[in-house]
Amino acid sequence: MQVSVESSEGLERRMTVELPAEKVNEAVEKRLKEIARTVRLDGFRPGKVPLSVVRKRFANDAKQEVFGDLVQSSYFEALMQEKLNPAGEPSIEPLDKGADTGMAYVAVFEVMPEVVLNSLSDATIKRPVAEVTDEDMAEMVEKLRKQRTTWNEVDREAQDGDQITINFKGFIDGEAFDGGSAEGVPLELGSKGMIAGFEEGLVGAKAGESRTLELTFPESYHAESLAGKPATFEVEVTKVSEAALPEVNDEFIKAFGINTEEGVDGFYKEIRGNMARELQDKIRGLVKEQAMDVLLEVNPLEVPKALVQREARVLMEQTKNNLAQGGQGSNINLPVELFEDQAKKRVSLGLIIAEVLSTNNIELDEGRVREKIEQFAQSYEDPQQVIDYYYNNREQLAGIQNLVLEEQVVDWVLDQVKVEDSETGFNAVMNPAPKEAEAADE
Repeated sequence: MQVSVESSEGLERRMTVELPAEKVNEAVEKRLKEIARTVRLDGFRPGKVPLSVVRKRFANDAKQEVFGDLVQSSYFEALMQEKLNPAGEPSIEPLDKGADTGMAYVAVFEVMPEVVLNSLSDATIKRPVAEVTDEDMAEMVEKLRKQRTTWNEVDREAQDGDQITINFKGFIDGEAFDGGSAEGVPLELGSKGMIAGFEEGLVGAKAGESRTLELTFPESYHAESLAGKPATFEVEVTKVSEAALPEVNDEFIKAFGINTEEGVDGFYKEIRGNMARELQDKIRGLVKEQAMDVLLEVNPLEVPKALVQREARVLMEQTKNNLAQGGQGSNINLPVELFEDQAKKRVSLGLIIAEVLSTNNIELDEGRVREKIEQFAQSYEDPQQVIDYYYNNREQLAGIQNLVLEEQVVDWVLDQVKVEDSETGFNAVMNPAPKEAEAADE
């Protein structure tokens, strides 16, 4: 067997494999004998058809079958001989050869890239440092109280923060438009749930009062038929209600499913503990994201298109399933190209992480796996049942193990880079400003 390899664009390789005539003829002859033992032809008893007749009748079929078998066996042998690590299945192109010169083919495939880790010593990761303050606690409790808001009808002019009940009709050029009318609609003033000017135009109105609002739909409005058009709304206010927030007492605490013998003090302690855990989880997530970005930036990698396309299809199917679970239908058309950038990043990270683990002899910390599972389990009524579920479910356990391995890689990265602690606050960590806004501020 003769093998030659040519490098094409990027990671693509063209491997030519030539099989000697004697090997091919031997395989063809063997196949023809197998056919002769079972073939049925008119005028001959089963198993008694002369080989010369079988050869004349089935030679081409036998060669095609043999070609497939020889390609499969010789392909992997050739890869080992040339020390090639393919990424995905090859494309096989048969080559024309004379009857006495054997068989040949070209296998076109991509190879896995060689991953060489570069030094991270010049990279910097900013680690947020924050704690839950009394002010953060008070703000969180206020949000919880607002979730339990009740509305009490009042006889006064509507103010921002009030809830009004309205009937309205919308007109464009004097004609009512689809979706522009409704009755008995509750609307919280200041919620920005309506187009600009609608809620503002109803501040100061009382129950029984009607107002005419001259407004313009925004250019970016989701309904193209209305975008940018001026409209008139006839609005009748039927009720004005003000918010009533519940007191933080035993009844309020029970509504959130928190059982504590310490009453209100225990409730505050529970909320603060939850906020602290969420804060640390968020900080770890932000640090991990930076660590992964550093690995990608310092170790640029060309990745096989076959792996990217496969990962993109996985991401597409996951997204479609998530949309279906959200009630948006599973038949939505999502071009696979939308996921290629994310897929390329995931494939690159996977290869780099694997090299980090291998090069640095990082082995899975089973203790951390157990600790993480126990953390998950603590929020359930029967923690041991949850722990047993993970350890008896190979797929679920593998997910936790991969998560822990990634955390171990992050720890390794933090040992290699410069880490700058950055003092900040709970809200800044949990609700970061959009990157576009940060760039504008700078």
